[in-house]
Amino acid sequence: MAPLKILICGGGCAGPSLAFWLARAGHHVTVVERFPVLRASGAQIDIRAQGIEVVKRMGLIDVVRSKVVDEAGMSFVDTHNNTIGNILANKSGKGAQTFTSEFEIMRGDLVRILYDATKDNVSYIFGVTVDSFEQYEDRVEVHFSDGRTDTFDLLVGADGQGSRIRKAIMSPDAPEPYRRLGVYMFYWFVPRTEMDTNLAKAYLAPGRRFIMSRSHNPTEAQAYFSFIDESEETRSIPKGSVEKQKEFLTQKFSGAGWQTDRFLEGLKTTDNFYCQEIVQVKIDSWYKNRVVLLGDAGYCPSPFTAMGTTAGFVGAYVLAGEINRNSENLPQAFLNYEKTLRPFIDEIQVFNKGALKYAYPQTEWGVSILQFIMRAICFLRIPELVARFSSEERGGWKLPDYQTAVQDQ
Repeated sequence: MAPLKILICGGGCAGPSLAFWLARAGHHVTVVERFPVLRASGAQIDIRAQGIEVVKRMGLIDVVRSKVVDEAGMSFVDTHNNTIGNILANKSGKGAQTFTSEFEIMRGDLVRILYDATKDNVSYIFGVTVDSFEQYEDRVEVHFSDGRTDTFDLLVGADGQGSRIRKAIMSPDAPEPYRRLGVYMFYWFVPRTEMDTNLAKAYLAPGRRFIMSRSHNPTEAQAYFSFIDESEETRSIPKGSVEKQKEFLTQKFSGAGWQTDRFLEGLKTTDNFYCQEIVQVKIDSWYKNRVVLLGDAGYCPSPFTAMGTTAGFVGAYVLAGEINRNSENLPQAFLNYEKTLRPFIDEIQVFNKGALKYAYPQTEWGVSILQFIMRAICFLRIPELVARFSSEERGGWKLPDYQTAVQDQ
């Protein structure tokens, strides 16, 4: 079998994960990333369920473990920083994860691990985007933002929930790919103080506002602000300038209590800030001819599921396995990819949007009720017990075994 020439658009986690498996099988892989350098930054993410097994099969579990964030669990607090209850991480090595995974890691560290594992046999091009492409029966002709044109056997869109590759292959009259949840999230880094420990802290404020803090090293902490707002006007905020986003956020959370003033003060000078609308990506097909989607570009589950990074790892593993098994019949490879992975994605995308109004109370009374419920749940240690006696595999979906197919190439 002749090796394929493959272009992956997106140098985050999912794209390099796919590059790892494809290059190992002998294919010629190029990853193009729009940022001018390796984007080894971002907030804390985690690996869960079947994603842990994929990382083990990659042989990277020890290096990932060496970079995990020291987070013991999550503490729910009131406006005076009094603890309502704690949910500790399940680090027994058995069962499912709680709110805090055994494998919490900074996005930048995970990106570096994947880059180091692939840089010697994968070509990386930074500071360039895919402007357009044309598909033919036997190739994809790609036009890059730097004026170059090249041909590939297939193109993979791993360019996030706002994927331009997805937009290019979707029919103009196709339904909107986003399931909008009406929630927005902002995060940034602030200087660490004595309040910051190895417990993440979660705080509810009236007005459907939520704040969480985590600390990943001795000098820095992370602030996460989120809220519910389904107005069309608010939907434009993530598309505005950073200055406008910060101004909006400051007004939105003014007087929210707890550590809000401290976090908003840190917002003024942070150089690690991000804003996004929380959505799920749901489309009927993840490929068209010789172009295929991976990770958030095809099936973003949303941060509420805590399965976004895992979906990228698992999707990369399945897609590479099917390409390697059917390298001379890519339509069959993509069909198998969808057939195999779709049940897993359907499972992790299950989400009750209606429950959000209870998770984000509007009134002080609503906050008090939810705090009472959380106090009882934490006192009885229900989340920890459920995790300990649950299967590590999400939904019972079994990770396919492509090891033989990879090693035989």
